[in-house]
Amino acid sequence: MSNRRPAEQNFTGRPSGVVARSPAERLEPTRPVARRHRQRVSRERGPPRPVVRFLSGIFTLLLLVMLLAAGSAVFLQSKIEAPGPLAQSKQIAIPKGEGAHEIAARLERDGVVADRRLFVAGYLSSKASNWAEGGRSLQLKAGEYLIPQAASIRQVIDIIAEGKTVIYKVTIPEGLTSEQIIERLRADNSLVGEIGQIPAEGSLLPETFIVQRGASRQSIVDKMQGESRKLSEKMWDQRKKDLPFKTWEEAVILASIVEKETGRNDERERVAAVFINRLKQKMRLQSDPTIVYGISGGKAVWNRPILRSEIAQKTLHNTYQIDGLPPSPICNPGKAAIEAVLNPADTKDLFFVADGTGGHIFSETLKDHNANVQKWRAVEKELKAKTVPAPPPGDTPTTAQPKTRAVVRTPPEKKAPQPDPGQSAAPGGNQDGKGWAPTTQPKTK
Repeated sequence: MSNRRPAEQNFTGRPSGVVARSPAERLEPTRPVARRHRQRVSRERGPPRPVVRFLSGIFTLLLLVMLLAAGSAVFLQSKIEAPGPLAQSKQIAIPKGEGAHEIAARLERDGVVADRRLFVAGYLSSKASNWAEGGRSLQLKAGEYLIPQAASIRQVIDIIAEGKTVIYKVTIPEGLTSEQIIERLRADNSLVGEIGQIPAEGSLLPETFIVQRGASRQSIVDKMQGESRKLSEKMWDQRKKDLPFKTWEEAVILASIVEKETGRNDERERVAAVFINRLKQKMRLQSDPTIVYGISGGKAVWNRPILRSEIAQKTLHNTYQIDGLPPSPICNPGKAAIEAVLNPADTKDLFFVADGTGGHIFSETLKDHNANVQKWRAVEKELKAKTVPAPPPGDTPTTAQPKTRAVVRTPPEKKAPQPDPGQSAAPGGNQDGKGWAPTTQPKTK
């Protein structure tokens, strides 16, 4: 064991088993590991240099394009968000069938935008953005629009794309006949289209409708008829149970008379009660508006007193000559008049006469009614003195008459077979449906 020599150590750093080729090499310091074969190193470095340069160019070009696109987007955004050239608000109309380029040209001509190309670019940009966010497709819509002062292209696009058109109010007042309503709709230039036929009297519920320019006239008629049907379904079951009529149509007929007799909200129920009490007692209604409708059929504008011969003229609607209700309404009553007829005041009144303030005085007996008529004559005399100046000496007295907004009811003739509320001095309803036209001096029968 002691004779064994220790293992020979290699202090040169050479791999074991490698023998120095000379004494000088043995004394040299440790050498680095020999280089690998050139081909092996080439494989580890990857593809040849031309491919690398090509890919690098592609990436650089894409980067430049992205930077340019971003810059263009920022520039375009600033332009379409900038205030527009309009010095004041302006109303414009976009016809149906025009595309983005035609609309842009129209807006440029009207001074709404400064450059049609910017408008088209802004529209396409907004459309692409809306599509990318998963929203609905952006479309420019026809219509009439109010563009605010200094509106930007973005604001103009939003207004037209969202269809924020100018709205119009179409108001149909209570008390007009169907023919008068149709004439009013035909005269409204914001509406278009023809109306097939004149609707049945009383089938239209007067209302105010919010529409856009270009709305169909027939659509307004259809809405009025639809609202009338809805009202009948809602109100008929809420009526008093002891009324002297059995159908909705009869209620509308009486409501049309009430509508023409008064336009005051505070006395409709009482006026309705007068006529309902008369129906219950089998008395003729003797309503002056029914005389007018029987003669004119709802066409003429009545602006004169009723003649005695016209009171005696027999027509289907003249309630001085017929018993009960006329065969059809004499106008299109409003909701308030219909409510008054379905739920009249709880009174025993049979007469009413004007009080000189636009309202009426009601009475249960003919005696009280005659006294009220005399009071009205005194009031009318005062009104005449204030409104009609005395003629100069030697001139023919003027025939002008004082005018009020009241309905006058006078006593019946002595030969009349039943009490009579009398006649109005000046029938012929106001065209706004709110009571009668100004009256003149009353005449007794």
